[in-house]
Amino acid sequence: MARSKSRFIGPRLRRLRRDLGRTQSEMAEDLGISASYVALIERNQRPLTADLLLRLAETFDVDLKTFAGDGGEEMTARLHDAFRDPLLADLDVTPGDQADLAAGNPAMAEAMLRLFTAYREGQLALADRKAEGSENPVDDARAFLSARRNYFPVLDERAERLARAASEAGGLAGYLASAYGIKVRSLPGDVMGQALRRLDPHRGELALSDTLDVATRSFQVALTLAYRDLDAPIEAALDEGQMRAEAARRLARRALANYGAAAILMPYTEMFRHAEKSGYDVEALARHFGVSFEQAAHRLTTLRKPGAEGVPFFFIRVDKAGNVSKRLDGGGFPFARHAGSCPLWSLHDSFRTPREVRTEVLELPEGERFFSIARTVTAGGGAYGATKVTRAVALCCPIEDAGRLVYASEKDLSALPATPIGVTCRLCQRAGCAARAEPPIGRSLLPDDYRRLVAPFAFADR
Repeated sequence: MARSKSRFIGPRLRRLRRDLGRTQSEMAEDLGISASYVALIERNQRPLTADLLLRLAETFDVDLKTFAGDGGEEMTARLHDAFRDPLLADLDVTPGDQADLAAGNPAMAEAMLRLFTAYREGQLALADRKAEGSENPVDDARAFLSARRNYFPVLDERAERLARAASEAGGLAGYLASAYGIKVRSLPGDVMGQALRRLDPHRGELALSDTLDVATRSFQVALTLAYRDLDAPIEAALDEGQMRAEAARRLARRALANYGAAAILMPYTEMFRHAEKSGYDVEALARHFGVSFEQAAHRLTTLRKPGAEGVPFFFIRVDKAGNVSKRLDGGGFPFARHAGSCPLWSLHDSFRTPREVRTEVLELPEGERFFSIARTVTAGGGAYGATKVTRAVALCCPIEDAGRLVYASEKDLSALPATPIGVTCRLCQRAGCAARAEPPIGRSLLPDDYRRLVAPFAFADR
């Protein structure tokens, strides 16, 4: 007789059991097996057979895809990313070794990845303290997101299931009403005051300002669902962070809720498929999903699922004064921590051509090249006299990935001139830059009593 197909997926079973709030003994009783056998499965010392897998799906009403497994591919990809870091790159750890660790001892692999993520987050926070000279909750929250490449697979999985449930309920508002008894209501802007969204759980009402456009209205409903349905995985993710202040945790929590809302509106599988099909045409994606240009651009930075990886994008948003109000790093870029202040980048010139997509090849001082897509976006308005804010946003990817973009499909990237930019004046060593605002760290200034150069500062040789 043929043996039943089996899988060693203990960590997934443990996570399901904890999500259900059951002990090993309670789960064992439900499945008709011994508690010791459940413990052995969770430690990957016994396989989860096909028969038991079917029983599990029927008993707890879970999707079999949850336990379909990926042969350790996702964890292997995460290990591969970790071992590319300069800290570990010189170690003789082959891709085969990484795959063996992921498949043979996933708990140990997960422990290693958590330690590495904590290290990377600590390094980013240290860089912020050195650059800014003080602690900043915004920097802590950004370090938390950047250390994880702005990718949270558990949120994507839960959001995709939630999106399906909402579709079956007739939409997000229908699901909110059926699942929580909360109805969505529009109120005049003067009644809402300064609020765009206000939840009154006692009255079972989500009030939205009637000045909101359709995309923002949908996002606010999705955000309300994210705070409720995705609260547990959001808190679990935050517990793994190294944020030093409660304010930083609150900012990170808001960012994860926004992540969840975007994942509900743009489910991973569908978003990836349409992104690849359209050549990452942000405007086309925004129209397809009924979201804004900025929301679609946000979502593109999160497509990091192994086996379905999108273009690794870095996202930035600036105002007319050059202040950076948002950075999302999906590719581990060297300018992800401090970029935005270089006036040579066409991002800052986008305000002269509102809503026009501008493309550009960028080159950092070390020679690394990136492809940039920049455009202005507008928030607010919706009524005469209502406050409206215009900002510029940009998506950047390594030049090697630009060929996947519709924006570069008809261009010879190798022949295009590159704009020389720096991550910030304080860290840029291009001595002859006429746009420099301040000298770089570590360079001695030369006296300029008898000579005035094109560049505002003259430096001694290293």
